[in-house]
Amino acid sequence: MTDETLPPPVWVDEQHSLQQMIGELCAQPRVAVDTESNSLHAYRERVCLIQFSIPEKDFVVDPFALRDLNSLAPLFANRTIEKIFHAAEYDLICLRRDFGFQFANLFDTMQAARILGYSFVGLDNILLEKFDVKIDKRHQKANWGARPLTFQQIDYARQDTHYLFQLRDLLESQLREKERWEIARDDFALACHVEVPKERVNGSSWRRFAARKDISPRELTILYELCQARDQIAEKLNRPTFKVISDDILLAMARKVPASDGALLEIGLSPKQVRLWGGVLLAAITRGGGSPLMQREHAQRPSDAILKRLDKLKTWRKNVAKKMSVESDIVLPKRYLNTLAENPPKNLHELASVMSDSPWRFRQYGVQILGLLQSAA
Repeated sequence: MTDETLPPPVWVDEQHSLQQMIGELCAQPRVAVDTESNSLHAYRERVCLIQFSIPEKDFVVDPFALRDLNSLAPLFANRTIEKIFHAAEYDLICLRRDFGFQFANLFDTMQAARILGYSFVGLDNILLEKFDVKIDKRHQKANWGARPLTFQQIDYARQDTHYLFQLRDLLESQLREKERWEIARDDFALACHVEVPKERVNGSSWRRFAARKDISPRELTILYELCQARDQIAEKLNRPTFKVISDDILLAMARKVPASDGALLEIGLSPKQVRLWGGVLLAAITRGGGSPLMQREHAQRPSDAILKRLDKLKTWRKNVAKKMSVESDIVLPKRYLNTLAENPPKNLHELASVMSDSPWRFRQYGVQILGLLQSAA
């Protein structure tokens, strides 16, 4: 069960307490980190909390109260202080997007668990199995952008970092025992170089329909206008688009082309939705019905040679992964798979250049990979 004797975390919402916390964190060789965002409750998500733990203390930082978090940047970029995350990618993307942080020296406990072949890699599952610690997940989908937060929410948030030190040490021991420590170090280094997805623009959600073959060009054109309207509503309300009108309802409108409030109700919109947005939606449908047809987006088919190399690489990594009892991408991540298939290196020197940020994989599999690519020529 969760340790009920934990002292309350330190709530950080003023500059002087932020600086005091940073001083304590920077005196440590390792710091555990997590974030909470509001993607389920806002049109454009934001980092709503940043949690830090050191062995004897937990901190919860309120970015809404602290307008300037630049003083945290040196900590995240510090190569001598290890930052421990669980499932780092999403946290790193959010931290870079909102604050521009750069990262160095990470340990990702979820990736370590994946490299070890754990069946379940969620933090709650691992903590329960390894340490008999039960995390209360009731607050997992809470609106972290709301204020004030309850004590229970704040306590839940800090538990995502409090136990990471024990878990990190256990996982490193197992990685070394299985001789997988080097591949983990490669992946932790790779994780530092996150790419932030392009910020969405109003109406861009129509593209999720663009490749579907069961949607006609006219339906797609109406969907384009409906997505424009929905995104404008969602942004004004600061709500996720799915909490305004679902994709299924939009598609039904594009197919049935309703021309009245009553027809919108028959499709499945609520009376409140029709009252608030019926006019806007009917106008969008009318525009879509008379606009030039949107062009369907077709993914370019790779050449037969590329597909042949992909097939050989996928079959090989699947067999290696089976022997290691891990998922295939642990053996060869997708980023290498596509690069190697599309632009096959001619020799080991070129392959070493392509795989320069994963030297363990090159040393372990380079000769095999080059042989596969040459045999597919």
